[in-house]
Amino acid sequence: MKKDSELSPELRQVAREGGTETPFTGKYWDSHEGGMYQCAVCNAELFSSDTKFDSGTGWPSFVEPANFKNIELREDKSLGMSRTEVLCKNCGAHLGHVFEDGPKDKGGKRYCINSVCLELKLDK
Repeated sequence: MKKDSELSPELRQVAREGGTETPFTGKYWDSHEGGMYQCAVCNAELFSSDTKFDSGTGWPSFVEPANFKNIELREDKSLGMSRTEVLCKNCGAHLGHVFEDGPKDKGGKRYCINSVCLELKLDK
């Protein structure tokens, strides 16, 4: 696990301060490579590329986590609205939010995750 002093300013701002990267700028928003997306802070396995889809939002979107035990959901009432925040259960990093506008045939969830909080471990 990386110490907070080892995090880039961008990762610190999102993971530790609950920020959001600008849409269509993150390294994984349009990635189609196969593998496992891990937490950029602690390397916990979070999302499989098999569950990634193009939501058109500019952030990586997934229909479900690879391992629900590595994800924590929490109510977020910031910005004057009620949303569900997605955090890494292992290190507490803010990852993004989950919404109810995902593909209906796959459960209807859209886990909207900041690229800066992810590292892709490629399939071999």
